[in-house]
Amino acid sequence: MTHRNGKGRVLLALTGWEPQVWIDELTRAAPDRPVVLEPNGEADPDIDYAIVWKQPAGLLSKLPNLKAIFSLGAGVDHVFADTSLPDVPIVRVVSPDLTTRMSEYVVWQVLDHHRLGPRYRAQQANRVWEEDKNQKAAGVITVGIMGLGELGRDAAAKLRVMGFNVTGWSRTAKQVEGVTCHAGKDGLDPFLASADIFVVLLPLTPETREILNRDLFLRMKKRGSLGAPVLINAGRGGLQNEADILAALDEGLLSAVSLDVFQQEPLDPASPFWTHPKVTLTPHAAAASMPTSLIEPMARQMDAFERGEPLVNLVDRKAGY
Repeated sequence: MTHRNGKGRVLLALTGWEPQVWIDELTRAAPDRPVVLEPNGEADPDIDYAIVWKQPAGLLSKLPNLKAIFSLGAGVDHVFADTSLPDVPIVRVVSPDLTTRMSEYVVWQVLDHHRLGPRYRAQQANRVWEEDKNQKAAGVITVGIMGLGELGRDAAAKLRVMGFNVTGWSRTAKQVEGVTCHAGKDGLDPFLASADIFVVLLPLTPETREILNRDLFLRMKKRGSLGAPVLINAGRGGLQNEADILAALDEGLLSAVSLDVFQQEPLDPASPFWTHPKVTLTPHAAAASMPTSLIEPMARQMDAFERGEPLVNLVDRKAGY
């Protein structure tokens, strides 16, 4: 129980983000829940919920009456970076708006590589007028999606509408309509042999950290309709070994990459990714979290939880997502 009348406060802990827009939206969605940016002292009993993005280590352990933690990202590795987390439910974002934005990004990048966008942009810069007469139809291209959660399944459905063949890989077995699904360690090699373009939407866990490495690239399909495989990572920066990606591009193990995330963000101005001719780079913009679409569902969950209803979209602490 909290030590006051009325509803407890909500803590916003948003490293690297401007908090005011989130405060305004939470005030609109839940006017009876005071919003604070830091605890009152070393043990604040009046905070019921925390909405976080890369919260400072140890911050949440100062909240003895905390009921739940809400992550502002689709991934929750930023939450688990704090090893002193209190033992309360963690709720991950599942938002139709966020899902749609991610699928837009995936379709955009897949189509760009499929329709030779990087080549034609380079030709434009050099005033070269040369059509590729061997352009393949979408039905000849297979897109492999690593990660068949909410985001991966929606992206797969939209790619199928465009006519692409779609395969998928996940930690545990999944069934997705129209998708050839592989799972676990035994399913990884068949999956890697299946596709021309690989879309990565995996969560970041100890098992997936730097999974995008030289060993994985060597196991991918060697030559296909696009030549060497194309890699698109819109998941987490920690999934990729960036030195291995650059080497794979230079050696021809990968023909091109689209990267929305990096090990360190913002990306160092001196990074070779900025100028590499086979790299398409975006600034963690694939599926931006929008206050208007994320805060109201969180406020509804808080109210429902206090009526005795269960929280939804809970994180499995053991699995890490």
